[in-house]
Amino acid sequence: MEEKEHIGVDEHRLSLGSLSPSISVTSQDYLLPPYGLSGSISRQPEKSISLGVPVRLKNPTSIVFFTLTCSWVCSYLLSLQGGDLLFINENLGIMGVEILVSVLSLTTIAVMLYTRKIRRPIRRNMLMLTLVIFVLLYLYDHGERFERHGFYNLLVFLLIFVPLNTVLLSLYVLFITIPHFLVILMLCIAGIACGVTIALRHYISIFDQGMYDRMRDIPGECHWQGSNYPLVDLLPAGTQNFWAGSMQCKAEPAPITAYIDSAGLLHVDCSSDLIFVDILPETRQWPLMDKSKWQVFNHRVLDRTERKKYTGPMHLGEHTQAAVVRCGASSKIVTRAWPPVARLPTHMPPNDTDMRVADALDRPAPSADIPTRRPNVLFLFVDAVSHRQFYRRLEKTASVLATLHQPGKHMLTELFRYHSLGVSTDNSTKAMYTGEIHPSSPNPLPIWAYYRDRGYITGRVETSCEDWATTYVGESYDSLEYSVGNRSLDYELSAPFCMPEFYPSSGNAFGNFKGPFSVTARCLYGRHVHEYGFDYINQLRRELRSGDKETRKPYMLMLNLMEGHEGTGEVLRTLDSRLSEFLVDLRESGELEDTVLFLLSDHGLHMGLNFAFLNSGQIEHKNPFYAMVLPQWLRSHVDKSANGGLLVNEQRLTTPMETHYTLKTLANWPSYDPEDFEQSLFAPVKAGRTCEEAGIGANFCMCRH
Repeated sequence: MEEKEHIGVDEHRLSLGSLSPSISVTSQDYLLPPYGLSGSISRQPEKSISLGVPVRLKNPTSIVFFTLTCSWVCSYLLSLQGGDLLFINENLGIMGVEILVSVLSLTTIAVMLYTRKIRRPIRRNMLMLTLVIFVLLYLYDHGERFERHGFYNLLVFLLIFVPLNTVLLSLYVLFITIPHFLVILMLCIAGIACGVTIALRHYISIFDQGMYDRMRDIPGECHWQGSNYPLVDLLPAGTQNFWAGSMQCKAEPAPITAYIDSAGLLHVDCSSDLIFVDILPETRQWPLMDKSKWQVFNHRVLDRTERKKYTGPMHLGEHTQAAVVRCGASSKIVTRAWPPVARLPTHMPPNDTDMRVADALDRPAPSADIPTRRPNVLFLFVDAVSHRQFYRRLEKTASVLATLHQPGKHMLTELFRYHSLGVSTDNSTKAMYTGEIHPSSPNPLPIWAYYRDRGYITGRVETSCEDWATTYVGESYDSLEYSVGNRSLDYELSAPFCMPEFYPSSGNAFGNFKGPFSVTARCLYGRHVHEYGFDYINQLRRELRSGDKETRKPYMLMLNLMEGHEGTGEVLRTLDSRLSEFLVDLRESGELEDTVLFLLSDHGLHMGLNFAFLNSGQIEHKNPFYAMVLPQWLRSHVDKSANGGLLVNEQRLTTPMETHYTLKTLANWPSYDPEDFEQSLFAPVKAGRTCEEAGIGANFCMCRH
């Protein structure tokens, strides 16, 4: 080949398969750095390299760019493997590494582009190529399900790539503008390293800390496996979803005053003359088929909502629990616990159920020293919150919860080795609510049906437009026309959380930016969705505690909260104020002197950076938060009967299965089944218990000897 008098411009095309447009790459595009050069540049014969594809690369830098681009794209494509929940859980670590390799590859490309002497056209072309590849990858997979989860991958990619490259760019700018910057940088790194080390040691020391104790190293008891470096604690609150906007709810354009009086009349006052009321359907009696998620339950609610024009105080339907008042551009949800307890129909358990009240008659009469008072039960379930996450994000609530331990009135129990039974909600809640993970008989009834059959008034609030029985045990019923709610509940509130302003009426209802799993503030008509749940539970408490103390029925109320279930772990902070206020009200009202309070979760977070990349995230996933407050009279008796089993169990391996038998024992009080008592948290769990003995799968166990 004839030599040229200048550095040659032999244009060859670089093609990256079907993902990218062709880009002209020439030897003139990559200019040699000026460092240490003198004299003229010798002319060398041009060489080309054949890779077996329509690409001819004749410069080492172009080979590096091509290799890094392939690494970036291929690693990202590999991370898009999809399957069921078990597949995702087993391969999440590999997917995390693949995303990290992809991020580092693209970061290296960016660093080379802006630190080497490369012509602007090439920089511009590489930037265009990057954008095109991003668009094609997004179009290829932007799903938000286990089978196709490209949108989650993209979020994780950007959450690593953007901060990393922002730091690198800042360092580069400082490097070229500040003399002796490397010396300053080394000193800063040393200082930061010392600070991080001190902070990390602190967070390691408090990882297992509770309110009055911690997970102690006890000979014979299991301990968490693997290294535990909770790096996520180093991030300031809000870091992981700062880009998702404010966690506060935007107020409605105009205020609305609306309430339902004791006679059931709705009163409305607002600035507009045109007022409509959407009367939401009562969902308690609906069959399973009408409560299926995936765009069924919410559409049934919308289809059966009745809109009326408001002209003055109006009666709502006999079974109506909620209505939406619409005044101009503003809306407001109004709830009520209806009917009043005095008008509540008497529940008669069906004769064909094994949950009849009559089965208690077969047991011996309770001994004279057993308190005959029947405790109320208040069950607060916060999905996907680990022991550590509870203290990390619910600081106010943790402080108030500690004050509920008042010996002489009521006492607190906190479990430190509480272990989930499965990756997601399924196994843990099935064990907790039915006593078995795989239903052994058709038509399994949840624990609230067990309480209702024993004379309790039952109420449940689902803040995610979902019905637990339909979602988790619906396939075990002989007919989808069966109504579990009508069989097991006196009160239910679900309809407000199916409104399209919160729960998408089309597409993916479990996306990242709207709905019960979103990373943004979960708002509905100017308020966080959980506030409506607390409103209704408070209305139920007031109604059920009215009347004569000696004759009123005991109650079991359940509130299901979803703020912990999202990838960033930040939305949970929005729950802190209202939950802590609720606990203060319980303490000040004296209700805890006759009520058992459960505040717990089913598992820790099973998504996000902490879970994907750190062993501490795996520990948190297996160690959900668990606290229980018992009235002193009840605590004294169970401690006496079981040699302080509750205190002993704080440090032993426990699971949701023990919670089920605890709930059964309370439901039958004072004529409880001794076998239930022995399997409950009231009796000491076996010392040195293993995962196998606890029913925890070997591959899932995180607490070993």
